[in-house]
Amino acid sequence: MSDPILMACAAHSLALALFHIGFWKIFRWPRTLQQTTLPNRAILQIANIQLIWLFLTVATLCLLYPSELRDTALGRAVLIGMSGFWVVRLIQQFVFLRVNHPLVHALSVVFALGAALFAWPLFQQ
Repeated sequence: MSDPILMACAAHSLALALFHIGFWKIFRWPRTLQQTTLPNRAILQIANIQLIWLFLTVATLCLLYPSELRDTALGRAVLIGMSGFWVVRLIQQFVFLRVNHPLVHALSVVFALGAALFAWPLFQQ
């Protein structure tokens, strides 16, 4: 059975994966990363690849296992974890990226939306 909220969660995760895949072009990596140390270059790109993997995995879980996410303790833990992931990411936006720019504000909305989407199934029963 298709679950519209979890399909929206999957779409959100897939969109973030695609956005992160674009980081090499958007931020002109690795050229712009030459200004930092080799460990920092490596860590940033590795962390980004791992985020892509996480977002694709979560999107897959939302599409293939909606009832398990809604109806099991483990599934609800995954939903809580992802909602918390987006809450923490939103907070970090204000701590580390204090830039008054429409795109930064749009990202904040995307992060808040992720927190709300992943929490929503927890309150439907």
